[in-house]
Amino acid sequence: MKGVARWVSLLLVSLFLAACSGGPVRRVSEPATSIQQLTVNADGSWSLDLRLQNYSSIPMRFDSAELAITVGGQAAGTLRAAPAISIGPESADVLTLPFKPSAEARMVIADALAGRHSLGYTLKGKLQAVPDEKKSRSFDVDSRNTLNPVPGLDGVLR
Repeated sequence: MKGVARWVSLLLVSLFLAACSGGPVRRVSEPATSIQQLTVNADGSWSLDLRLQNYSSIPMRFDSAELAITVGGQAAGTLRAAPAISIGPESADVLTLPFKPSAEARMVIADALAGRHSLGYTLKGKLQAVPDEKKSRSFDVDSRNTLNPVPGLDGVLR
């Protein structure tokens, strides 16, 4: 009888442990965004390489972005984009977007390029993303970073 009780106990413990292992964790984390590269075009407009970072353990589809851009303390304008791209778990992708900045922001960038010095920027706004084909979610963005002139590439900051 003791042998049967041991086997039943072992079976119950095994079933309990098997029930606890539900597979990989499905974690949705706040995504991040930053400017990977800013290129000043001949007409004064910018080409922004916007980096979208998915820190989640599942794929996310990024449907829209509305980001207020400030460079060197000057408001540059609002970037609106509808990338509709899917980014894998714990991965990133880069979008190249056209942008028409304010005159003040153009002057700040021109000064940074001419003086070959770094320039702080902020991105504030919202990213709309769909985690793994579920309900769309809105994520707040409030990031600060720095751009530096690229040696040998006129009009480019990274």
